[in-house]
Amino acid sequence: MIVDSAVYRHGVRLPVDCHLHDYAALRAAASKEHDFVWVGLYEPSHVELGEIAQAFDLHPLAVEDAVVAHQRPKLERYENSLFLVLKTLWYVDADDAVETGEINVFIGADFVVTVRHGRGSALSDARHALEQKQSVLDHGPSAVVYAVCDAVVDGYTAVVAELQVDVDEVEESVFSDRRTQDGDRIYVLKRELSEVRRAVLPLREPMRRFATASVDLVEAEAGPFFRDVSDHLAQAAEEIDTLDSLLSSAFDAHVSRIAMQQNDDMRKISAGAALVVVPTLIAGVYGMNFTHMPELDWTFGYPFALLLMAAAVGGLWVLFKKSGWF
Repeated sequence: MIVDSAVYRHGVRLPVDCHLHDYAALRAAASKEHDFVWVGLYEPSHVELGEIAQAFDLHPLAVEDAVVAHQRPKLERYENSLFLVLKTLWYVDADDAVETGEINVFIGADFVVTVRHGRGSALSDARHALEQKQSVLDHGPSAVVYAVCDAVVDGYTAVVAELQVDVDEVEESVFSDRRTQDGDRIYVLKRELSEVRRAVLPLREPMRRFATASVDLVEAEAGPFFRDVSDHLAQAAEEIDTLDSLLSSAFDAHVSRIAMQQNDDMRKISAGAALVVVPTLIAGVYGMNFTHMPELDWTFGYPFALLLMAAAVGGLWVLFKKSGWF
């Protein structure tokens, strides 16, 4: 469905008489130099996007990608337009999960068409904020592309910050004195980091091209703005690598602690078995009932056997206690 559409002139939104769905009339209303149209769509059907494609002469391959979605971040140049794919991210704290969406941006000399999939990174706030900055919006479609990219990358930063909190919790749990089962959570977090990496890393090249004015239809004056976005993107990528490394170290530490705990358990089991085996051995010797045994006729044989068992068990317990087995 269509979310919003407008014609802009010198950074100001113009009132138009045509319907929001009359895309040809909207484009015709952008009649003066530097006028442009911004159409925002949310999960449109093939028919709806086909009408947009006809009005703005969009390439059919790009239109197909925008309808199907699930594309990797990329920037492609067609005859008279650019096609930019961005992955949107948002964090679900209850599940330690990173959910993904997608924004497809068609960029022309006098138009921008944004197609959003998923509930992340709604562009209405970005549009309203941009409309309050006339000097920025006066740069035309380049300003819109910057605002969209900036909003998406800010979303990456927020997700990475949430993941940082989870990684800190895992580290604290792994190195605590409690017996914890952190393996499953570490795996989930590493999988979510991979999801974030698939959104962040491919986007660095398009941002570099925008920042260095290497792309037609994006003004060179917008380069400093895209450099700022590129810096935030690089920072997010570095933090992702750091978090992934920390999780790998935490998993190794978790496995090592499990092995140490198992060794400690085996020591305690072995010590306990020794406390049982020694008196059993003594009882076995004195219970063999051979005819010629020196202690059979001894009055204090029985108390002596019990005392010997208690002394042996007590001595072993002190020995194991000092060695840390108990």
